[in-house]
Amino acid sequence: MKPILDPGDREFLERMQPLGAVTIQDLCDSVKVTQTAVRQRLNRLLSGGWILRQTVKAHRGRPYHSYTVSPAGLRELGDNYADLAQILWRELRNIPDAGIRKILEGRIRDALVEQYSKSVNAPELRERMQQLAALLESSGFSVHAVDVTTDGPRSLPVLRENNCPYHELAASDESICDLEQQVFEKVLGVPLTMTHRCRNGDGHCEFHPIEAFPAPTAMVEASIRQDVRLDNPDVAALALQSRNAVEATS
Repeated sequence: MKPILDPGDREFLERMQPLGAVTIQDLCDSVKVTQTAVRQRLNRLLSGGWILRQTVKAHRGRPYHSYTVSPAGLRELGDNYADLAQILWRELRNIPDAGIRKILEGRIRDALVEQYSKSVNAPELRERMQQLAALLESSGFSVHAVDVTTDGPRSLPVLRENNCPYHELAASDESICDLEQQVFEKVLGVPLTMTHRCRNGDGHCEFHPIEAFPAPTAMVEASIRQDVRLDNPDVAALALQSRNAVEATS
């Protein structure tokens, strides 16, 4: 999982970045703290991969260390796209031409699918879920592939997001949830249903593979709650089969 940068360490990194290659004394002079405090910060940043240390041979005296922000640190400092993402998504949703909106949303979906699919290629669904979870975790999201016990003899592999990556967007526009679900379905190769949603007050978002449901009634109940996207032909077919099975036994 991607390491989390402490707010105090992030501020230190932001102060350090414009200085280029610096020594401990340079940093002491810049941030006005003791060498001990600077060394503690540098050790944490080094262990997280946020900075690089290089040994410099001096013309006189002993070699010394210089420190620079690493590529990972530079990405972290520039990785604050929440406001931009919200503006872009809302502007996209405000495009009056539905056809253009659909084309653009499709391109976003396909780009994400292409990006994720490079790392998700295992033959078994459970393994693909684990690969997808690991990929999302490496991007800083708290995501796990877990097994949920069902009424039948088998457990159900599910994908669980412990925090919503698009919380502010999803709170006002659930279409971002639909887009994410479409991406996961294409990457995993199975239709999914969301049984839990952060935007609905749940503690996490949870994606279940529909084909693994232990009983058709679960599919019917999910579709009644409108958790299942019936615009997907595969999902719609499964829902219809499930309803017919229930009606035949009632």
